Amino acid sequence: MLENVIEFFKNLPPKNCATCGEEIEEQHECYSNKCDKCNVL
Repeated sequence: MLENVIEFFKNLPPKNCATCGEEIEEQHECYSNKCDKCNVL
């Protein structure tokens, strides 16, 4: 069972920034949906 969960996270596709569409170089399961350039406060 644990192996299935690990495989699930390994196989997630890369996330893309919601603003510019650039691939986000973070963990794919993170909550952020913007890249560092677009995530300005």
